[in-house]
Amino acid sequence: MTGETNLRLSAEEAAAAGEKLGAVVKNVEQVIIGKRNAIELVLTALVAGGHVLIEDVPGVGKTSLVSAVARSVDCAFQRIQFTPDLMPSDVTGFSIYNQKSGEFEFRPGGVMSNLVLADEINRASAKTQAALLEAMEERQVTVDSHTYPLEQPFLVLATQNPVESFGTYPLPEAQLDRFMLKLSMGYPSLEEETQVLTMPRRRKQQLAPAVTRAEVLELGAQAGRVYVAPALARYIAEIVQATRSSADTVLGSSPRGGIALYNAAQAWALLRGRAYVLPDDVKYLAPYILCHRLTLSHEAKLSKRTAKDVVQTVLDSVLVPTGESQA
Repeated sequence: MTGETNLRLSAEEAAAAGEKLGAVVKNVEQVIIGKRNAIELVLTALVAGGHVLIEDVPGVGKTSLVSAVARSVDCAFQRIQFTPDLMPSDVTGFSIYNQKSGEFEFRPGGVMSNLVLADEINRASAKTQAALLEAMEERQVTVDSHTYPLEQPFLVLATQNPVESFGTYPLPEAQLDRFMLKLSMGYPSLEEETQVLTMPRRRKQQLAPAVTRAEVLELGAQAGRVYVAPALARYIAEIVQATRSSADTVLGSSPRGGIALYNAAQAWALLRGRAYVLPDDVKYLAPYILCHRLTLSHEAKLSKRTAKDVVQTVLDSVLVPTGESQA
């Protein structure tokens, strides 16, 4: 058995990890009704070391979701309300002069936490949005030439309203590319909304952790050991390449998109209690990971094609590998 094989996650480890993640999902579902898919995608990003952008109308539970996830994984949680007057130092922190000691002291900003909710991120100016770039990619912030590492795990969950554009600043491509996943929660069904109405008000505050912060870090390490067959890695690369050569796009996915799809597929398989990635994992996650990375051509827009349509066309055109997912 090679050293690489020894590093692979065993079936028993994968099953145990899947049970832990399943317990987190059930815990969050005590306060977030009927949104299992969104919960699982946020956990996938958390375990894979990515970030999430939720684009949805107000009042569908975006803030409640990230708060419930933070409580369920026993991690520190900070909310930053993005407004036009928010300054970059409010996000990263700032140095202040201490007259007693005669030295500058660092006062941490809202981003210095494990789970950070960037609420209505597109309402802040471009320079304030840019304050998140280093934190999201490098897991650190630099203030006055001093670099401060962020505690792990670290997840930015940003929200924006797709309906109202007045007084907003669209996220630039560089920042969109740093989000592993983009999703929408949607409205609840009649039965689900009835449960929401009758839910005890204090249930969210009484939510107990399902796993510890140390266990979350361990789950992240285990996700990196989930087996991805060489043919599947090539399949992911072919999908990403196809988004660039598509006649419907002016700009396809970046290599970071391929890395995000690879890492998310490992975390998604772990969530399912598997020690290996299947093509179906890749196909399921691709729209959530690639759509916000595409810039559609003028012709595609005139034809009323969406980024999801383009990704689906790409998935239909790329040959799916078979036979060695568990090798």
